[in-house]
Amino acid sequence: MTNTKNDNLKFIDFCAGIGGGRVGLESLGMQCTGFAEIDKNSEKTYRDFFSQDEVNYGDVMKISPESLPEFDVMIAGFPCQTFSIVGQRKGMKDDRGKIIYGLIDIMKARNLKYFILENVKGLLNHNGGSSMKIILNELDKAEYKVFWKLTNSLYHGIPQMRERIYFVGIRKSLVKDENVFEFPKEIDKTELREYLIDTDENELDEKERSYETFLRYLENKYNKGKFSIKDLLKEDFLVIDTRQSDLRLYRGKVPTLRTGRHGILYIRDGKFRKLSSCEALSLQGFPKELINKIKRKTAEMYLLGQVGNSMTVNVVRDFGKSLLNFIKK
Repeated sequence: MTNTKNDNLKFIDFCAGIGGGRVGLESLGMQCTGFAEIDKNSEKTYRDFFSQDEVNYGDVMKISPESLPEFDVMIAGFPCQTFSIVGQRKGMKDDRGKIIYGLIDIMKARNLKYFILENVKGLLNHNGGSSMKIILNELDKAEYKVFWKLTNSLYHGIPQMRERIYFVGIRKSLVKDENVFEFPKEIDKTELREYLIDTDENELDEKERSYETFLRYLENKYNKGKFSIKDLLKEDFLVIDTRQSDLRLYRGKVPTLRTGRHGILYIRDGKFRKLSSCEALSLQGFPKELINKIKRKTAEMYLLGQVGNSMTVNVVRDFGKSLLNFIKK
């Protein structure tokens, strides 16, 4: 992780999850002055990563803006389940979908300079695209110039197929006509084998229910005769994902890590292995020193779910860098 000086910009980590956004901005030298997260399990992991003593400002919709410490930048992966194809796609009708309004209220109350927000690809076409238009219109009315882009963690050096929308906002009074915001340049992903390195016993036991489930996938009417266990085991770092009735193979990358997906397998040394929480954290860009802090502290199932709900550190870092470059101009 690199640290660079940037006039000591301060940020608050809203809808913080386990802190992927925080790690990304801190790698640029920004200073975190607080966080807000309502999920107690995620808060525990967040504190294990960073500090047991920091104040959690809690529910965004109940925060009094005046109670917040000084900050220049808001980072928030505001709830995506309401716009996700995995969820029921209730959008703004769901209380979680309304959190964007709570964030905007804080921006206006604190005359905030900058923000970086993240959400799922499904927001683009939710309700015929009207949800996206409403959000952009509300941010415009709040006096922010907004730049947004759909990107993929694959384009930021991480071998994970994770499409997300990133919004970068700058208070209009700080934007000069000649200023051009430049989105991060795409870079090649690194080798998947560098991430699948957990040495703990995460081989798939043939007595486990997950192995029986995997065998059923191989033999169902959609897959019967398509795959041979013997052939699969020949290919090191082949990634196998089961979803609904489908079985999919990936080479050089993993599918999107998400809260409800715990069944990703891969081949190493001629054996089936389960993607571990430590490997999942690395596939979200978390550095080894943080991963080692959390190892064996939280049950795998819960930590995998938390990781699936996190922002990718590298993507936040790259968009943060673009924001800093804009500010310098």
